[in-house]
Amino acid sequence: MSAVGLGFLIALEIAARHYGVPGPITVQSREVIFAPQSGTVLYASMALMLVVLPWRQRFLAVGAAVGIDLVFWLVRWAVGAQMMFGNGALWVTLGCAVIAVTRRTGRERALLLKGVGLALLLVAGRKTGYTWLLITSKTRPMVLDQYVATADHALGNPSWVAGRIVEATGTVGAHVLDWVYIQLAVGAVLVALYQLRGVAAERRFPRHHLVRTFLVIGLLGPAIYMIFPVVGPIFAYGADGGHWAVADLWPNTPSPVGTPQPMAFDGVTPRNCMPSLHTAWATAIFLHSRKGPWALRWLGTFWLIATLGATLGFGYHYGADIVGGVVFTLTIDAALRAHDQGWDRRGIRLAVYGTAVFAALLSSYRYLSTQMAAHPWVFGPLVVLAMGSVIYGYVRTTGAWERQDASVRLPQQRRERQPEPV
Repeated sequence: MSAVGLGFLIALEIAARHYGVPGPITVQSREVIFAPQSGTVLYASMALMLVVLPWRQRFLAVGAAVGIDLVFWLVRWAVGAQMMFGNGALWVTLGCAVIAVTRRTGRERALLLKGVGLALLLVAGRKTGYTWLLITSKTRPMVLDQYVATADHALGNPSWVAGRIVEATGTVGAHVLDWVYIQLAVGAVLVALYQLRGVAAERRFPRHHLVRTFLVIGLLGPAIYMIFPVVGPIFAYGADGGHWAVADLWPNTPSPVGTPQPMAFDGVTPRNCMPSLHTAWATAIFLHSRKGPWALRWLGTFWLIATLGATLGFGYHYGADIVGGVVFTLTIDAALRAHDQGWDRRGIRLAVYGTAVFAALLSSYRYLSTQMAAHPWVFGPLVVLAMGSVIYGYVRTTGAWERQDASVRLPQQRRERQPEPV
């Protein structure tokens, strides 16, 4: 698995260099010394690693990270360089990897290396995402926005509706949604930390947790971008698209219903709409927060609603992208849980069904978009029903697994010996 991941990173590095920009390996290596792109992500990643350490070592690691960042801050301030924090968190994470190799053995080494691996995978996932977006913009000159926008009439053009609502909320609402949208990894780490809270004491990771689903979504999602390239309404139908846009319509005037066709777009804007991975990740946060305390459940619900508001209200996605993102996540999470359950019949059936629904949705957006717009009261409920059927299947199947696991964990009651008659 590690060899596959390394090969994937090397392939992306070569692809990025082909287009004259540094790849994920180069960008991550630079952040050891130079200002990181996101200090928040580096500290969130380090927090994931800390779940394998006892509390005293956690405090030492955080103190070392802050101290290193203060030194970097002073040097950058003195030389007038770009100011950003996060180098300390990366140094501590890499230092723990060195300690695991040189000072730990057996299970302790494996556990610490797994924690370091989770932290670095979260950071690498963000870097590879940037490279994937570049590749989509360079290799997919034609986009399918007209098809998705036409199909979206069956759902009531939710992006146009949400865009007007966000405009009405003013700067406060827009800033809140923007923060949630950008800091998605923070919500994910908070839920993951709760799920992994017992790792230090139990000296093992739980069988299924949010980070697994998060990483698989990021791994598979960009492949769909390449198959179904879409730039989003703010670009294809808004002012941000410039002369490449069909017209400046978003969010006040719904897109016209005509005969959709592929349209050329610039070589800069990412084709990263179908499915909406922000919706997919927010859905994963929501799913994995359901077993937590009320505050965590509230956080998961808020993050999902705010992310949906941002993806639609800022014109980054169509409603069809949102439906695709939900089905995409439920299918991936179900497949991961089915793997943990030994691929029983229920898990296989749910994974295959979710995949079929997702493929049917994409096919209908591409080949039935005109019919969907012409008969919204037929196709709109069908699309929602298809998504709802996957949600129902997921809830029913995972609920059965949880009841089965609970029954296995329950101790058998001991029969009390009855007194023998004298």
